[in-house]
Amino acid sequence: QVQLVESGGGLVQAGGSLRLSCAASARTFSRYAMGWFRQVPGKEREFVAAISWSGGSRRYADSVKGRFTISRDNAKNALYLQMNSLKPEDTAVYYCAAGSVLDYRGSEYDYWGQGTQVTVSS
Repeated sequence: QVQLVESGGGLVQAGGSLRLSCAASARTFSRYAMGWFRQVPGKEREFVAAISWSGGSRRYADSVKGRFTISRDNAKNALYLQMNSLKPEDTAVYYCAAGSVLDYRGSEYDYWGQGTQVTVSS
């Protein structure tokens, strides 16, 4: 069982930056691939980025490539998402998730956090 808690969301102007964090409870955190997803009310959940258990492999949605960076610190049981050059269309609730393999599909992840709101004003 893995408990995930996101933090770092907030209100930022377009062009600004935010860094999201995801704290994991499990001592086996380093065994999991991790992902970030986002969702806007009324729309389907969207893949943002994912990272392998070692951090050696990363994958990004085209919409965030070059602006967002996913990273992890296995010693701290922590996952991060550095978001730069934010746009109003990045506004969403952001979720971190843990799974056995790096994947863009949310169905491949077993554990989810409660989410943190990111709002980008124009």
